[in-house]
Amino acid sequence: MIDLSMLDFEKRGGVVVVVAQDARTGAVLMVAHADRQALEHSIATKQMHYRSRRRGLWHKGATSGNTQRVVSLTPDCDGDVVLARVIPAGPACHTNEMSCFGQVALGADSLARLDQVIAQRARTKDGLDPKPSHTRDLLKDRNKRLKKIGEESAELVMACADGDSERATEEAADVIYHTLVVLRALGVGLDEVREALAKRAK
Repeated sequence: MIDLSMLDFEKRGGVVVVVAQDARTGAVLMVAHADRQALEHSIATKQMHYRSRRRGLWHKGATSGNTQRVVSLTPDCDGDVVLARVIPAGPACHTNEMSCFGQVALGADSLARLDQVIAQRARTKDGLDPKPSHTRDLLKDRNKRLKKIGEESAELVMACADGDSERATEEAADVIYHTLVVLRALGVGLDEVREALAKRAK
């Protein structure tokens, strides 16, 4: 996992900087500090622990449920920063965003951004957000979302049969969007789809 003797805890007053990154998407989730004890707990439990001036030893997600399962811990070349590749169980930020850096942290991954927007709509589908939303309407209506994915899939098939690459691209985008919506209604997100694909690639 990581050899803690490689880390220079004294350089920053007994702690190292930890950059938490989603191991599946590459998104930077948050930056925090950890001392030797926090990293020992992270290694032992496979759950990220940090050191905070306010909280002391801090098990990320112990209260909120937004834990971070450790995939790997890697020191930088100077031994005072650790890259923590994790699988988050929910948002990393106290603002309920997946990343403390907002959507920009998702980089060029438009699918991840779309999935997060759909997830946010799912969290507010019971009227907590007054703004109208097509996504929220679909999440509320099972028949509507299933009908839409059928319609969009048929349109994609027709565009491909016609050899219309431009229309096929647009229809494929519609199919992907509606697929993410129907999956989210089942409590499934893009990360689970990525994991399924990763297993097939082995």
